[in-house]
Amino acid sequence: MNFWLQPKEPAEWWTTPVTSPDNILIGEGSAIAPTAVLDGNSGPIALGKRTVISPGALLIPYGGSITMGDDCSINPYCVLYGHGGLTIGNGVRIATQTVIVASNHDISDPDTPVYQKSCINQGISIGDHVWIGAGVKILDGVTIGENSVIAAGAVVSKDIPAHALVGGVPASMIRMRK
Repeated sequence: MNFWLQPKEPAEWWTTPVTSPDNILIGEGSAIAPTAVLDGNSGPIALGKRTVISPGALLIPYGGSITMGDDCSINPYCVLYGHGGLTIGNGVRIATQTVIVASNHDISDPDTPVYQKSCINQGISIGDHVWIGAGVKILDGVTIGENSVIAAGAVVSKDIPAHALVGGVPASMIRMRK
């Protein structure tokens, strides 16, 4: 059984369940599993060359955008939201069940229920050659520097410098890789 569609022409790729294909750009040699969801109705999605989107992955811009470089992999059951803009560099590996949310609820007024408040959208930037372990959560407003490693299960709520190895809840420095 072939779980992957390897597009040569855009018309061959549209059998994958996506919305608004005019809003989705797929780089040459990329592979998208038929059970992945790319929602172009809610904003633009751009995938670089040789990028792999695995089964069950969700890419939903929610009014923002999702942009990925070349040679990236999004493994099964990852959730990527692009409310405030999500930019992912080249050669990034994102392990299974990672959640990246480029938005946050405004909780400044404790007398107003959260569902009645607007969202704050700062965006997320992930540098080149980053490895994000399984089950990581990356929150809005974060920049992750190139060549960093985020340990499995970490919650990233602050910027991570280039060449860092971080882990924990909240994520903190374990050591520099360089």
